[in-house]
Amino acid sequence: MHFAPHEKTVLFIDGANLYAASRNLGFDVDYRAMLQFFRSRCHVIRAYYYSAVVETEEYSPLKPLIDWLAYNGYTLITKPAKEFVDSTGRRRVKGNMDIELAIDMLELADKIDHAVLFSGDSDFRRLVDAVQRRGVRVSVVSSVRSTPVMVADELRRQADQFIELADIAPEFTRRQSEARPRAARGAVLESLTDAADAS
Repeated sequence: MHFAPHEKTVLFIDGANLYAASRNLGFDVDYRAMLQFFRSRCHVIRAYYYSAVVETEEYSPLKPLIDWLAYNGYTLITKPAKEFVDSTGRRRVKGNMDIELAIDMLELADKIDHAVLFSGDSDFRRLVDAVQRRGVRVSVVSSVRSTPVMVADELRRQADQFIELADIAPEFTRRQSEARPRAARGAVLESLTDAADAS
C-alpha cells in the first residue's frame, strides 16, 4: 500500500457499500480509528461520507452514526432515501449516492493529489479515469475476499492502487462478529445497499 505523507488526499466513502463490504467480512468499522489510520499515512484534507437517509417520523437508526461522523472529522453528504413497494409487495428503500460522490470528486480533482474511493461499484470506473487524466492518483478500497466479491474487476483494473479491505481492517475494527443479527440499523443499511446495487 503506497501513500506519500505530503499528498493532499481526500477520502470518498460510499457508506452503503462500505457497510456491505465490512458486514460480509465480519467486522464493524471504527470510524475514528479509520480516519487516524489514513491520517498517519498521508495528508488527509477531507473525508466525505455519503449516505441516503430514510426520513420518517419514526426514529432513524442511522441518525446517531451520521451525527457522530459529523462531529468527528467527516463531511456528511446525505439525501432523503425513497421508499417504495416492489412487485412482490416488499418494502424497499432506494438511496443511490453515486452522482453526489462523482460531482464532488470531479470538482476537487484540480486541488488534490490522491483520491481514496471506498466502493467497488463498476459505475465509478469512468469517474476514476476522468480524475486520473487530471493528474490525480486514485486508490480503490473494497474486497475480493468477501462473498460475494464486492469490487468490479474493471474498477479494480482502472485504479492506480487497489487496497483489499480485509488487509487493513485490523487497523480499524470495532468488534469481530460471527453471525450478524439483522438489527434495525442493519436492515435499513441493507435495504439501501440492495437498492444501490440494483440501480
